[in-house]
Amino acid sequence: MKELDYGKIGARIRQIRKAKGWSQNHLAKKCGISMSFLGHIERGTRIMSVETLNGICEALDASADELLWGIPKASETVMQELWNEREKKDVDSYAMYIRIMKSVAEIMGSA
Repeated sequence: MKELDYGKIGARIRQIRKAKGWSQNHLAKKCGISMSFLGHIERGTRIMSVETLNGICEALDASADELLWGIPKASETVMQELWNEREKKDVDSYAMYIRIMKSVAEIMGSA
C-alpha cells in the first residue's frame, strides 16, 4: 500500500487553488474550514478528515485520486466533451480514443 505524503497532497491543493485564482480564504470558506487549517493542510503539517478532503475535492472540482496521488482521472463526460469538439465522430475512433486515454492514465499512475 502506498503511503500518503501530506506535503505533496497540500502542494496539489495549493496548485489547483492558485490555478483557479482563489485565495486560501476563498477556498476555506467554500469548504467550511478555517483559513489557518487550510494553510496547515497545504503545508502538510495537519491531517484532514475524509469529510474535509471530500469538501476540498468538491470545491476544487478535483478527484480524490488527483489530490491524494497526483493522478488526474478524466471522466467519461469530459472525454465526451473533448470528442464533440472533433469534426469526425465515428464510433470506432471514439472507442480507440477512450482506450488510449485510459492507457495514458494507467501509465501515469504507475510512474
